[in-house]
Amino acid sequence: MRSWMQGVNLLQAARVRPRARHYTLLLVAVGLLSQGGGAQKKGAPEGYTLVWSDEFNGKDGSLPDAKKWTYDIGGNGWGNHELEYYTSRAENARIEDGKLVITAREEAYTGPDGAKFNYTSARLKTQGLFSQAYGRFEARIKLPAGQGIWPAFWMLGENFKSVGWPKCGEIDIMENVGKEPGINHGSLHGPSSTNPTSDMTATIALPAGQKLSDDFHVYAIEWEPDAVRFYLDANLYATFTPSQWPAGGTWVFNHPFFIILNVAVGGDWPGSPDGTTVFPQAMQVDYVRVYKRKT
Repeated sequence: MRSWMQGVNLLQAARVRPRARHYTLLLVAVGLLSQGGGAQKKGAPEGYTLVWSDEFNGKDGSLPDAKKWTYDIGGNGWGNHELEYYTSRAENARIEDGKLVITAREEAYTGPDGAKFNYTSARLKTQGLFSQAYGRFEARIKLPAGQGIWPAFWMLGENFKSVGWPKCGEIDIMENVGKEPGINHGSLHGPSSTNPTSDMTATIALPAGQKLSDDFHVYAIEWEPDAVRFYLDANLYATFTPSQWPAGGTWVFNHPFFIILNVAVGGDWPGSPDGTTVFPQAMQVDYVRVYKRKT
């Protein structure tokens, strides 16, 4: 899928995002009658028990809970030629009105190495703080919008430092690019003996004219040893199983994963911002909740 620059270390390589346009399977659900992403009760879905959550109820202007979130910092393009520099500043990630607000800004920014950037944003993760294998992972999110904007709610295997990407596995619960305002992408990525990666993806579209940035929606997976099911609000739109996995690939979704939330700017898939893109652009996260199946 990509060639690594000589000297890139394992940790950096594992942070790289895949190019979503190179997937091996594409499923499209059009004309979806969404049941909406209205405010959700905190009670666990039937058959599940809540084990971890962040309701983002901190003081307005405060930083995300450091007991639950840490950051990726840097502006190296992240393997996709992205344009932003990720910071840990409140200007890019803060609590407002009971929500986590991740804001992509157009501004002159100089990194510690003197490199100059035209955009900043934030990339939060639970790495080293929380991970889990199997269960239901969900977040209620209102997306940003605009050409070149690339929000995501996704997960990496917690073993990525030792085995690298893609052997650690990747689960993309929500990916959206500004040029597709009404479409969500859900994907799995893993290693392959015959290709750079093994991949499966599905997309789901809102009814014509509706945008994911118009309102909050619930993005979720229900993950078991032999299946990962993808949901937008109450709509199940894909189920991936080991028996479907591409020839030469390895199903690596059988160990704990940690959570990532970010808003990228530019990159190979979304393309760069243009004259139509309005900044700042914010992704608002009402909550993130993780459940386990009741035994």
